[in-house]
Amino acid sequence: MKYSYNIENLKCANCAKKVEDALNRDDNITSAKVNFSTAKLSVQTKMDDPLKYIRKIVKEVEPDVLINEGKDKINNKHNYIYLLLGGMIGLVGSLVKLPYQLEILLIIVGYAILLSKTLIISIKQLKKGIISENFLVVISCLGAFALGKTREGLMVIFLYELGKVLEDKAVSKSRKSISDLMDIKEDTTNLKNGDTITKVSTDSVKKGSIIIVKEGEKISLDGIVKSGEAYLDTSAVTGESSLKLVRKGEKVISGTINKKGLLEIETTALYKDSTVNKILELVESATERKAKTETIVSKYASTYTISVLLVAILVSILLPIFTNTSYSDSIYKGLTILVISCPCAIAISVPLSYFSGIGRSSREGILIKGSNYLDNIKDIKKIIFDKTGTLTTGEFTVTNITIFDNKYSEEEILSLFAKGEAFSNHPIAKAIIKKYNKKIKTSDVKEFKEESGKGLSYIYNGKEIKIGNYKYCNTDDKDRNKIHLQVDNKVVASLLIEDEVKKEAKEVVSQLEKMNIKVSMFTGDSKEKATKIAKVLGIKDYKYEMLPQDKYYALEEILKNKEKGDIVSFVGDGINDSPVIALSDLGISMGGIAADSSVEASDIVIMDDNLGKIVKAIDISKKTNKIIKENLIFAISVKISVLILSIIGISSMWQAVFADVGVTIICILNTLRLLKK
Repeated sequence: MKYSYNIENLKCANCAKKVEDALNRDDNITSAKVNFSTAKLSVQTKMDDPLKYIRKIVKEVEPDVLINEGKDKINNKHNYIYLLLGGMIGLVGSLVKLPYQLEILLIIVGYAILLSKTLIISIKQLKKGIISENFLVVISCLGAFALGKTREGLMVIFLYELGKVLEDKAVSKSRKSISDLMDIKEDTTNLKNGDTITKVSTDSVKKGSIIIVKEGEKISLDGIVKSGEAYLDTSAVTGESSLKLVRKGEKVISGTINKKGLLEIETTALYKDSTVNKILELVESATERKAKTETIVSKYASTYTISVLLVAILVSILLPIFTNTSYSDSIYKGLTILVISCPCAIAISVPLSYFSGIGRSSREGILIKGSNYLDNIKDIKKIIFDKTGTLTTGEFTVTNITIFDNKYSEEEILSLFAKGEAFSNHPIAKAIIKKYNKKIKTSDVKEFKEESGKGLSYIYNGKEIKIGNYKYCNTDDKDRNKIHLQVDNKVVASLLIEDEVKKEAKEVVSQLEKMNIKVSMFTGDSKEKATKIAKVLGIKDYKYEMLPQDKYYALEEILKNKEKGDIVSFVGDGINDSPVIALSDLGISMGGIAADSSVEASDIVIMDDNLGKIVKAIDISKKTNKIIKENLIFAISVKISVLILSIIGISSMWQAVFADVGVTIICILNTLRLLKK
């Protein structure tokens, strides 16, 4: 069975890895994943109610960490109390003129209070064979005390613990910012039962129930409007800021907000199958797929800590041999190195940056299924678009009416078209009815017949009416975009029907080309239609009349011949696009979560049909990567600089504390920029 828990007091990604490794080493745990960014623990085990057992394992490696089921909250006030108490006692002992014995006693008590928790944690970790930053700090402070630098050692542990509190605050703020972005679930629902309206848990509402959504409330479940109309804010789901008007018969999705109006909705899905739950599940599991940078940092964090310890020992021993430095000074320098080199800044900022990027993308209506995919978006070198429903709206439009017989007016022609098409479910029929835009009388239509792929016929006022392609209506005009109207074996009119190009498509193609991303188009449509669309959009490379397997083999060939490190992406929206979406390096599905198979196959989901979100995703990927580089360069540069300065005797442990906790806090604050528009 799979269990999910909340984690409290998890200080850094390195700590998260220790917990994860300890759980995965246990024979009773099948698998365990700790998500530092969301403070969640997922465990698979055959045990029933394993919480107590899990807590015991976690306590041994991270005594401060608490695992709970989301009901309990930790009171962290004791952290501030011991910090304030230890700091004040130590400060009095260090600065106030007192008898020597009392002064030393106060300093020792201050040390004991401030260092106790870190000391206990490091001892428990050492018993498990874990050497962490806690151990490095304890050695540094005790070493400083032994060398007679009691005040400096005291200030180091005080500043270190203060930094940890501030660091925890910064991490909590980051998590809250991300969770606020994803606050799209409505926990309760107004359920209508007859004339009674009851507020119930959203999870308990059954499919086919009638729910009421008042002004200012979130729509809790997907459904169809049964009565009423309202303006919906869909920005939390699609990223679109403009309000959407919905009326009776229209579909609505969970997570959207009723800004004005009152809606009565018939639910079409349980909460577990709803749009909002699928979004939250995707975001929740996204950071389980780690980017290469994140994996490397996580993998080598413990090795790095041990290496630092060895370097500090070597500096302490060898410096007096090759220089005039005393052993007292060389040991002090070694202890300073231990403080400088704690890996927290790197271990926290990298995964937090990726998760912030994923959270920001979600707020824009872009669901990215893993930090590895977020990392790859910036490296796209070729994008292949499906045509229908991706570059075009997928909705046919009547763009031109040609009348060959002057006896008929445009309204009469459209009426004859509409009378026949009223009996058809074909998308072209819908376009014609939309163009006519009047009530259609069909009671006078006799002997209606429809021939699939050709056209339809009926009798009206004693005349034989035929509507269809050039073969069906026996005309020389072979334009496949035209539908012809024949009355008593004479073609009297033609309609030009076209799939409308999305308004943003041309601009998006142009932007991608400017980014040196090669754009191609695959379509099953005819050569004429493909050529026309490609010309309008400025796409030079396109293939037409392709079956799903043709698209697959063509993409397979492209992937074989690409340059190493290049990312090839396929963008589609339909079920038939699923194989190529899955085959590509980075599959992108359009139009929300309508086609489950293409969403399942894709790595990125665009919640609305806006192609501009692809450019937005590339921008977020680049910005995330830029912030990660800034954090890494800043953290490593500061640490190396202070390390060199400490070896040559310019910097002390005070600067070393800044190189650790100060740098960590700055990196976290820098990461928070990702969440701002």
